Amino acid sequence: MLRSYRHLSFLLYLLITATWRAGYAQSAAPQFALIPPPAPGRSATPAKEIPGRALLAELKRGGYTIFFRHTSTDFSRDDVKSRSDNDCDNQRPLTDKGRDEARQIGENLRRLAIPIGDVLASPRCRTVEVAKLAFGNYQLAQEVRGGSFSEKPADRYGELRALFDKGPGNGRNTVIVSHGNPFYATAGAPYLAEGEAAVVKPLGKDFEVIARVRWDEWSTLAP
Repeated sequence: MLRSYRHLSFLLYLLITATWRAGYAQSAAPQFALIPPPAPGRSATPAKEIPGRALLAELKRGGYTIFFRHTSTDFSRDDVKSRSDNDCDNQRPLTDKGRDEARQIGENLRRLAIPIGDVLASPRCRTVEVAKLAFGNYQLAQEVRGGSFSEKPADRYGELRALFDKGPGNGRNTVIVSHGNPFYATAGAPYLAEGEAAVVKPLGKDFEVIARVRWDEWSTLAP
């Protein structure tokens, strides 16, 4: 009887230890939310469509934030097992098509002579790769991805919202390369497609989306 009791106690100890280790590993790993709710009372659809030439003229004057969702990725993989931002083998990667899309975005913005200032990239591997392929120089910026999943949505994306409110404040445009969730939670629905950009106008204590441009539409802004 005593031997059976000891055996049962040992099995219980193993179960508790395994559960604790699993919980610790999960808490130690980066936490990524499912799609958050859209920003309440907001719409990411521009109130009035701006013709291509007029949008280009605005962007050439500068003062806007251009928020890109990363280009096409391989949805057969995800970030669940990723232990850090540098753990690229365990993250959803760009496809070759996505890399070509990123290059074309950069080439078209340079051809259109749109002035670009800071390029801020989420530290995830796919967003860093888009920033590198499209723009060359970039800064890693946790605030454009948002804080941890444990934070309330209003707190998690507060720094991104502040970037939208303030804007670059000069004759250039700030570029953000990030993900669909932060924009959706900050600017509202509809969700950005992969490679799609939103042009955000700062209003000081607020912002508005004045245009949305898919990766293959930049070439249409000017003849």
